[in-house]
Amino acid sequence: MHPMLNIAIRAARNAGKVIVKGYENLESVEVEEKSLNDYVSSVDKEAELAIIGTLRKSYPDHSFVAEESGIDNGKDTDHQWIIDPLDGTTNFIRGIPHFAVSIALKIKGRTEVGIVFDPIRNELFSAVRGQSAQINGYRTRTSSVPKLTGTLLATGFPFKQKYNLEAYLNIFQDFFNDVADMRRGGSAALDLAYVAAGRMDGFWEFGLKPWDIAAGELLLKESGAMMTDFNGGNDYFKSGDVVAANPKLLKEMLTVIRKQNA
Repeated sequence: MHPMLNIAIRAARNAGKVIVKGYENLESVEVEEKSLNDYVSSVDKEAELAIIGTLRKSYPDHSFVAEESGIDNGKDTDHQWIIDPLDGTTNFIRGIPHFAVSIALKIKGRTEVGIVFDPIRNELFSAVRGQSAQINGYRTRTSSVPKLTGTLLATGFPFKQKYNLEAYLNIFQDFFNDVADMRRGGSAALDLAYVAAGRMDGFWEFGLKPWDIAAGELLLKESGAMMTDFNGGNDYFKSGDVVAANPKLLKEMLTVIRKQNA
């Protein structure tokens, strides 16, 4: 096993312990609104500290980009950890058991390790570049459906970018006319992990952050899927607009999105 994957798994599980403990005592969890409809809990912050503390113990000079604490450049800027300690905070604070820890490692700008950990279901999605992706030790493969007909797509509403609502609804309608059904789970990290594992056929969302998608990007690649921006390019870390599926289905999805997003 990749040594840095080992440490990342330890960090994710340590954060998971914090999250599960908080989930069992939600009345004691402090919640504040970072911006309109965007929440952070005391558990998000505590889980992030657990992750960074675990990683720093082994790699004291590495750099970090974390959702709550921001950018922390260490002596070693070639190694950068990208962390979302609790993706799905709204679900968490409402008692909905669907959220995850997301940890990715970039080495010289390229994602080499990715983990999405669901502490409630104890499902660990992991990937190392060039060594396939796994869920709890079993290899994952994305679905092979080539067409939208009969697919199950995952999505996220643009609740932080309501100016995109009209475009979103138009795309949603076009997809909905062809697909079997849609799901909106509330955790982009888990959505991407589910596409990688073949549970969902595809995913699309506006306005995501690097920590939402960094681990999922590698899980997808190592499972035979792809991630692009809405133009079919690689600008998703900057734009936050993400489409993910196997290559044939991705092409179909992009055709729909470009038509509405032109």
